[in-house]
Amino acid sequence: MKNIVKLLAVFVLIGTCLVSCKNSEEEKQQAKNTSETTEKEVKTETEKEAVSSTTKVLNVNLATEADLNTLGLSSEIISQILEKRPFLNMNDLDAMLQGVNKEELYKKMFVPFNLNNTAEDDFKIIPGVGDRMAHEFEEYRPYTSVKQFKREIGKYVDENEVERYLNYVFVPVELNTASEDDIKALPGVGNRMAHEFEEYRPYSSMSQFRKEIGKYVDDKELKRLERFVYLKEK
Repeated sequence: MKNIVKLLAVFVLIGTCLVSCKNSEEEKQQAKNTSETTEKEVKTETEKEAVSSTTKVLNVNLATEADLNTLGLSSEIISQILEKRPFLNMNDLDAMLQGVNKEELYKKMFVPFNLNNTAEDDFKIIPGVGDRMAHEFEEYRPYTSVKQFKREIGKYVDENEVERYLNYVFVPVELNTASEDDIKALPGVGNRMAHEFEEYRPYSSMSQFRKEIGKYVDDKELKRLERFVYLKEK
């Protein structure tokens, strides 16, 4: 009888050890899974932040003096930029900038190119755009919308890269037929101004556009906005 009791005690002890070991392994695995999940989440957030940081490119015509001061530019260059704005062409700004690392600077600030009339070689000023991509930008002209640009260029690069390109280019819109979304896609044109663009349709001339939109913005801003629009010839 004593032997049976001892044997049962041994079995109970072994069972307790097995359960304890199993629980310990499960806790370790759970901790490992939690750690891996946390690492993945951190990595994902880091990747998102990296993408976000690479896509924040200041539009020189819209940047504040405080914005420009963050770019490491000299006070003399900043004064020149503020005085000569709006730049109607990136080439004008490019010619003005001397003694700076343009490749690095253009990752942070730019004047968007018109996709339909910019020379192919000029597209190469855009960081990360080489011979092949500059050719593809030119290949699909004329662009009628940003959606078309995304669709065509999306054949060659991923969505994040297409979005990055949109810091550097725009598709001009036809004043009387462009959708509200296409108007809002223009640099620095928000909901209110998109509404005003549509409010005065149909436009019979660019003079009418200047007259009506000039009620809301000053001459410099009107000059900037004018480069984004056109009217179909009758």
